[in-house]
Amino acid sequence: MIPSMRSLTAEEYVEAFKSFLDHSTEHQCMDEFNKEQMPNIVAGLCLCMSHRAEHASLLLGDFLAGQDLKMIRILQAVHPGVFIDNEIVEPNPQHVAAYKELVNQAPDLQNVSFIWHQLTSLEYEQQVKEKGTHKKFDFIHMIQMLYRVEDIPNTIKFFHSCLDHHGKLLIIILSDSSGWASLWKEHSDCLPATDRGHHITSSGITDVLRSLGAQHRVYEFPSAWDITECFVEGDALGGRMMDFLTGTKNFLGTAPAALRRRLREALCQPECSSTRDGRVIFSNNLSMIVVES
Repeated sequence: MIPSMRSLTAEEYVEAFKSFLDHSTEHQCMDEFNKEQMPNIVAGLCLCMSHRAEHASLLLGDFLAGQDLKMIRILQAVHPGVFIDNEIVEPNPQHVAAYKELVNQAPDLQNVSFIWHQLTSLEYEQQVKEKGTHKKFDFIHMIQMLYRVEDIPNTIKFFHSCLDHHGKLLIIILSDSSGWASLWKEHSDCLPATDRGHHITSSGITDVLRSLGAQHRVYEFPSAWDITECFVEGDALGGRMMDFLTGTKNFLGTAPAALRRRLREALCQPECSSTRDGRVIFSNNLSMIVVES
């Protein structure tokens, strides 16, 4: 009997996500943004020795904690000597533990404190409102996390309200020019019902920001993902990639043959992927949206 299709557990998602990171330029794309734009962005923060910098990180997993630490180092370089109070909101205990281990291995992070909240963004919001302590932050970032929140507009509205004067909110989300945008828009019938995330890209976020009257700027950076193994029957890596694409455990072993075929055909469409030297390269372009307080 063929097992039924089901969503990935948190642990299974981590494994599938790692296969994505190992074969995509996602982190290299973020590194380019950090190098080209982040110094100027954080230079505008009103940080001085008498005003402690408070840096909030939202829903970072163990694969994105490294990006957070890179941003902290940029803050330190641009604002030397300023104490950084860094708070992390992350529901997965494995991710929290991995982040703490990275911090333990980074003795260069001077004048930085870390507070971990093992909560979802909604739980954190509810806790803040219940306690009546609406803490203000100079810099908040949401890296690839809005796909899984329950209410995107209200989540953005709340965390935007947490910005201090001249503070900035950074949202990193898939671009409208990515293959994901086309896949979700034109071929959503190829995706199984187990993929429960929001199919949202940068235009959906900027629509929310305009409705809030929030001033923002969008930076576009190219990113790619080699998905060639998705088309190799029986390939274990290709199986993990398809699991990540669909949010489904063992998609290739549980999905009906017609569904597997339709999804593979959709992935090969030019609006999703290109072919380079015989490899199938999926467009993973990112939008970095910087929102003013």
